[in-house]
Amino acid sequence: MRLIALVYLSILTSCGQKVPSPKGNNNERPNIILIMSDDMGYSDLGCYGGEIDTPNLDALANNGLRFTQFYNGARCCPTRASLISGCYPHQTGIGHMTNPHNSDEYDYGVPEYRGFLSKNNVTIAEVLKDAGYTTLMTGKWHLGDANKSQWPLQRGFDKYYGILEGASNYFKPKYPRGITFMNDTITEKAKDYYTTDAFTDYAIKFIDDSKQEDKEKPFFLYLAYTAPHWPIQAPQKIVEKYKGKYLEGWTKLRETRYARMKALGVIDENWELTSQDSRDWNSLSDEQKIEMDTRRAIYSAMVDRMDQNIGNLVNHLKTQNMFDNTLIIFLNDNGACAEFSELGSGNPNHLETKKAYNALSYGRAWANASNTPYKEYKHWTHEGGIGTPFIVHWPKMISKENQGKIISEYGFLPDIMASCVDVAQTNYPKAYEGNTIVPASGKSLVPLFKGENKQIHNEPIFWEHEGNKAVRLGKYKLVSKWEKEKETNWELYDMETDRTEMHNLANVRREKVDELRSMYDHWEKEKSVFAYSEVLKIRAEKKKNRNKNKK
Repeated sequence: MRLIALVYLSILTSCGQKVPSPKGNNNERPNIILIMSDDMGYSDLGCYGGEIDTPNLDALANNGLRFTQFYNGARCCPTRASLISGCYPHQTGIGHMTNPHNSDEYDYGVPEYRGFLSKNNVTIAEVLKDAGYTTLMTGKWHLGDANKSQWPLQRGFDKYYGILEGASNYFKPKYPRGITFMNDTITEKAKDYYTTDAFTDYAIKFIDDSKQEDKEKPFFLYLAYTAPHWPIQAPQKIVEKYKGKYLEGWTKLRETRYARMKALGVIDENWELTSQDSRDWNSLSDEQKIEMDTRRAIYSAMVDRMDQNIGNLVNHLKTQNMFDNTLIIFLNDNGACAEFSELGSGNPNHLETKKAYNALSYGRAWANASNTPYKEYKHWTHEGGIGTPFIVHWPKMISKENQGKIISEYGFLPDIMASCVDVAQTNYPKAYEGNTIVPASGKSLVPLFKGENKQIHNEPIFWEHEGNKAVRLGKYKLVSKWEKEKETNWELYDMETDRTEMHNLANVRREKVDELRSMYDHWEKEKSVFAYSEVLKIRAEKKKNRNKNKK
C-alpha cells in the first residue's frame, strides 16, 4: 500500500447514546462496505455493458448480485442525504442542494430546505455505531460543512478522511475544496497524490486500525469516491491506455454498448435505444475529434483507476481473512453528467494537466453514451438521471447458485439504511440525542440477497429535484421534466416493455396517470416539497439581497 505521510490525530469519542447490546454477537454480523462513485453513467462498467476495464467490479458482480433497476436521487447532494439517512431528501433538510462553503445559498428558511443534514435524521453511521460497529468514512461528504457540527465525526463516524465539498482538483485539492482529516483541514503535498488513491489508502488504514483496536468488532466503511466527477483528471499512464479508442465517436459507442447490454441481460432486448442527443460525430473537425477522444479517455481512466483501487481494497480484505463476511455494496450517485456543454467545458489546454480546480468536463455527447440506452442525465428523473449500477457481494450470505444473478426487482436509496439495520441486527431509532427522528422510508433488500424472488416495494416511491419529478408503482412510472413555461408535464411509461421511455402512454391510460398523480400530489404535500418556480423566486431574492449587502 502507498505510504500515508500523516500521524493520526486523537480519535474523538461520540457524545451520543450508550451502545446497546446488539441482538447478535459480533462474529455473526458482517462488516459493511458502501462504495459510491460520482457522476458515472449507467453503462460505463464492464458488467453493465461498458468497454472500460473494470475487472474488480465485474468480479464482484459475477460472484455477487447485479441489480438492473436500482434508483438514486438524480443529483449528488439529494442522493447522499437519502443514502445516509434512509429518508427522502426533503425530510433531511436537503430538499434542493447543500450550502457551499461559508454560504447559506440553499437555505430557504424551512426545515425541508436548510442546505445541511438535519438533526431529526440519523445516519447509517450513527445507527451502526450504537449497535457496536466501528464507523469509518473516506471521500466526498457533501452534506454540510458550514460548521463542525455538520461534519462526519459529528454525524456518527469514528474516523474521516476526504473532501467536505462536492468536488476538487484530484492531484492538488486546495481549501475550501481541500482535504479534511478527522476534524482538521490539511494540505497534501506528495508529488504523486491522487484523491482516488488516497481515499482507498485511508480506508484500508482505518480498517487495519479498527481491527488492531478490537479484532472482533465489525466495521462500517462508507467509501465515497469523487471519480469520475469533473474536473476530468487521471494519472497520465492510464489516460494513454484509452487515447485513440474513442475516435469512432459516440454513435458507434452507443450502438456497441447497446448490443453488449442486451447480450449480458442487463436490459431487455425489446427496449429501444433512445435517440442520440448530440450532433453527428462526423460533423466534427479532425482537431475536435482528437480533443473529444482525449476528454473521453481521461474520463474512462478515472473509472479504471477507481476500479483498480477497489481491487486493492478487496485484496486487502482477502489477505486479512475478512472478505467472506463483508457485505460490499457499490452504486453511483446520479446519471451521467451532461453539465455545461455538449462538447465538454473548461480550457482544453488544461486537459492532461494538474491545473487548479475548474469545471473541466467531457460534455453531453459523451454523457449520452455513458447513459446508454436511457434518456436524460444527472438532474432529471427519467431513467438516465436516476438509474444506477448496483452491485452486492457477500459470500457468506449469497449462495453459490445465486452468484452472478441479475435482479430486476426495483429498489431505491432508503433501502440501504433498512438493509444495514437488518444485517447489523439492530433497530432504527425513534429518537436520538434528544431529537425526534423522522421514520425511514426504505425496506430491507436482504430477502433478495438470500435468493428470494419477491417485489420489495408494493407502495409507491417518489422523486423530486429542481421540479423534475416521478413516481414508480409496480411496472408503471409517471415522470415529468420541469420547464419554465409549464411546471408539470406528466409522461407515463410501462417499465416492463419500455424502460427506455420511448412510448408515452399518458394519453391512452388517463386513469393510471390520475392514480399515480394523486399519489405524487399527496407525497409532495406531505413532504412539503416546493414548486421549483417558488425555489427560483427564493433564490432570486437571496441573490438580490447578497448583491445589496455587497454595496
